[in-house]
Amino acid sequence: MHLKILVTAGDGIGPEVTNEAVAVLKEVAAISGHTLEFDAKRIGGVAIVQDGTPLPAETLAAALSSDAVLLGAVGGNEFNSLAPDKRPEAGLLQIRAALGGFANLRPAFAFKELAVNSPLRPEIVEGADILFVRELLGGLYFGKPREWNKASGEAWNTMRYTRDEVARVARIAFKLAQVRRKKLTSVDKANVLEVSQLWRAAVIEVAAEFPDVALEHQYVDAMAMHIMNRPRDFDVVLTENLFGDILTDESAVITGSLGMLPSATIGGKVNLYEPVHGSAPDIAGKGLANPLGAILTGALVLRHSGGLEAEAAAIEASVRKVLEKGFRTPDLVRGNAQGLPVLSTTEMGAKVRETVRKLLVSA
Repeated sequence: MHLKILVTAGDGIGPEVTNEAVAVLKEVAAISGHTLEFDAKRIGGVAIVQDGTPLPAETLAAALSSDAVLLGAVGGNEFNSLAPDKRPEAGLLQIRAALGGFANLRPAFAFKELAVNSPLRPEIVEGADILFVRELLGGLYFGKPREWNKASGEAWNTMRYTRDEVARVARIAFKLAQVRRKKLTSVDKANVLEVSQLWRAAVIEVAAEFPDVALEHQYVDAMAMHIMNRPRDFDVVLTENLFGDILTDESAVITGSLGMLPSATIGGKVNLYEPVHGSAPDIAGKGLANPLGAILTGALVLRHSGGLEAEAAAIEASVRKVLEKGFRTPDLVRGNAQGLPVLSTTEMGAKVRETVRKLLVSA
């Protein structure tokens, strides 16, 4: 297997966590015999500073000619005064649109070893395993018209979907549910929003193609509560762009830290992979960042772009084993009950590489 992977490390802690993810992928490739070819380009704030744009043409061209794109994070406080279409986040939206991935997969599963980090009681969170499927190219983030009219003191955004946009992401969610626990929860606000009424109707229509999957509907406000009080009841959760953004960040309560959440965006020309967390500029360069979300994102690269299930599973198992041994990064320090040293970003990456090496060699 040969995979060409473009690395766009971005801003803040992005380069730190991405470096560790790439190092783990290289370790896996060296042992398994697969060829992973890496290229690096700029995106986000670092691209604004050096290239004058959050998404340079060179970066986009490289992305479109790759098999996968691994992104760190974008953003920084120094760019907050810029217009929305000039900020680092605009580069992220642009590359998402250009690559065409419309289904954002965000797994959120409980680590027994991190139960003490969760604000939820262990008996509520233990065993929770949710796969969120977030529609990524529609809704408020991309709908037009959108404007901030400073002169009039008004601003507006447009939440817009077509039936076909909903149907295509729904089919991916149903197919994923078929190979999991055969249950799909569709989240909307159909009691208030016409766009959610269309969403619900389209999901019901697609559900007829998957009679083996049980479908339920939840309003987004109720779902926000249910994630907190009964997360084990959910399998695959399908929702639109804005609701998915919020709910998946909330699901960090299941893992114990936002730094543990990976994601993959599929369905387009090239798959895009990124940890859920942001650029965290306040801790950038201090070795405090948790690289496990980025490392787990690397596992998704192997699974969804390379079809390398065994290697992806080995990375995920290695993360669990490192946690079982009591090793923690600062965001997980409450779980360091065994009194082992709290690891820096690079030290945690080294522990995962050491563990995945042992797993693959002994396999």
